[in-house]
Amino acid sequence: MTSFPSIAVIGAGPAGLMLAERLSAAGLRVDIYDRMPSVARKFLMAGRGGLNLTHSEPLAAFVGRYGARAAALKPVIEAFPPKALRDWADGLGAETFVGTSGRVFPRALKASPLLRNWLARLEASNSGMGVRFHLRHDWRGWDDGALLFDHQGERVRVQADVTVLALGGASWPRLGSDGGWTGILADKGVAIAPLRPANMGFRVPWSEVIRDKFAGEPLKNVALTFDGRTRKGELMLTRDGIEGGLVYAFTAALRDAIERRGSATLTLDLKPELSEAQIQNKLSRGAKTDSLSNRLRKTLSLSPAQIAVLREGGREIMPVQIPSLIKAVPLTLTGAQGLERAISSAGGVAFDAVTPDYQLKALNSVYAIGEMLDWEAPTGGYLLQACFSQAVWTAEAILQKSGLKNLA
Repeated sequence: MTSFPSIAVIGAGPAGLMLAERLSAAGLRVDIYDRMPSVARKFLMAGRGGLNLTHSEPLAAFVGRYGARAAALKPVIEAFPPKALRDWADGLGAETFVGTSGRVFPRALKASPLLRNWLARLEASNSGMGVRFHLRHDWRGWDDGALLFDHQGERVRVQADVTVLALGGASWPRLGSDGGWTGILADKGVAIAPLRPANMGFRVPWSEVIRDKFAGEPLKNVALTFDGRTRKGELMLTRDGIEGGLVYAFTAALRDAIERRGSATLTLDLKPELSEAQIQNKLSRGAKTDSLSNRLRKTLSLSPAQIAVLREGGREIMPVQIPSLIKAVPLTLTGAQGLERAISSAGGVAFDAVTPDYQLKALNSVYAIGEMLDWEAPTGGYLLQACFSQAVWTAEAILQKSGLKNLA
């Protein structure tokens, strides 16, 4: 490799942009290619909900959120941890703060100001060369060693010393990531795990009461339990089932269970702060002339939506059963939402198909980073953090091989 290799980054999402920033700052020429007419479209969509960049919890707990990939991602996250990501955002004028849930957001609560300043930095990087963007370039693989793109009806061939693939997964395909790269890499001998939805809702066979009257209603301050794990938070009722941050914490386990057995049953605690005995005591103080719904509302402050879900879990409720049912409403999930509605995706380039620096073992000087690798995490800042950390990790590896690490 020459001292100043040319770098082609395919994919203008957070991972691709962060890697380009690190490399261009060290003096490397970086060209970014993307099939869409503008950059970071999914990043901007995430920003509409506040742009949850990362999380403030202790690092050991943070790393544990990556489940089966926790050990593989641990050194990567530690090399560019949440504190480093917050410092980077602050440096772009997007000062961050920690919300009551521990999640970290920019004070603007949107992505556009951060992205605008970030792109300005990339286009006028301190290398004097900057980062060049090539939009509407649809990557089609290789042709005799050259990268091949479709661009406005023409074929474009590009020579690069190093190629970094940051093509995303397959969730929200209308924003640019549709998983179309899987066949290209599989044909080159790269092991690919099937792409599956992650951080998505699940289907519940609700009655018409839930579908027609309570779809879109939140259930706040509740707890879910599945497979021995319990988490507290908030979920949303939909016409088809349930979704929301609390549900997303269980998506991998629920999805896998449904794939094995055809369904999965979890329990919903409508009053996690109370014991069964406390619930019984409160109910006993209610007016005997009140209907069951009014007693639940007045003595336990259950919302109409919570009461409706309680009835779903026990269609013929006996008074003696109410406290135990409130603590463990059974919900049977019959399926998961598809990739087109999932927040992220699992599957992709297998971890054993890349080196510790994320270079593809089957393709020399070709790297893969971000969501296109086979890892997943719940929402809460873990998805973006891992993408940023992988980008920094791989950039450092490329600089090391180029002999430019000390200049970064």
